Amino acid sequence: MGISVALLAYKEEENLKILLPQIIENVEKCGEEYEIIIVDTEKPLDNTKDVCDKFGARYINQEMPGFAGAFKTAIKYAKKDKFLIMDSDGSHPPVAIPAIHKKFVQDKCDVVIGSRYCKGGKTNDAKSSQIMSHLLNFAYRVVLGLRAKDLSTDYRMYHTKQLKRVKLKCRNYDVLEEVLLMLQLNKKNHRLKFGEVPINFQKRMYGESKRRLLPYIATFISTLVRLFFVRVKAGFPKRSR
Repeated sequence: MGISVALLAYKEEENLKILLPQIIENVEKCGEEYEIIIVDTEKPLDNTKDVCDKFGARYINQEMPGFAGAFKTAIKYAKKDKFLIMDSDGSHPPVAIPAIHKKFVQDKCDVVIGSRYCKGGKTNDAKSSQIMSHLLNFAYRVVLGLRAKDLSTDYRMYHTKQLKRVKLKCRNYDVLEEVLLMLQLNKKNHRLKFGEVPINFQKRMYGESKRRLLPYIATFISTLVRLFFVRVKAGFPKRSR
């Protein structure tokens, strides 16, 4: 039992100094044992390890390339039965952790999302990013048949056991949609149960975004096509039992 809180870091030393105390304060409100895992780059680029040591977080260097590689590394080393992942740039408010945990447990969800787009959610991202995000979310909802409003954020709580069972092929941010489809296909004839908790998405505190617009869009489109055929081959959705 307990919560593995995972953050994927790429030169996020300054942000983690602010975030880790807030995460600790809020995850302790959940009333469960917990661990905090920081997955840093393969070769350290700043003093992230020193920050982890200061706040008692487990420091791990990613073992596979790309954002997806860091995500898979975090899954590999998670020890608790609940897996909460969030951005390490300050865009995901730690204050939402207790509400995400409560919904996950009380509603017996497969995935709970800290959502920008459910009722009460807000985003302070740039307008161009908001438009792109809405378009991508709409496309993935329709093409993959996933019933959630915010499919492109990684502020989520999962069952660790379910995550460890999925096989992921994506290397970049598109792994966020792939993992949901793979979880759904592993559910066989039952719909994946989503929960969404509204958050106020903030702009990053320090540093620059690692996402590049054109490669980001191209990757998501190619992945959308691939995952559509994965869905068709699996015959999802099937009649619920």
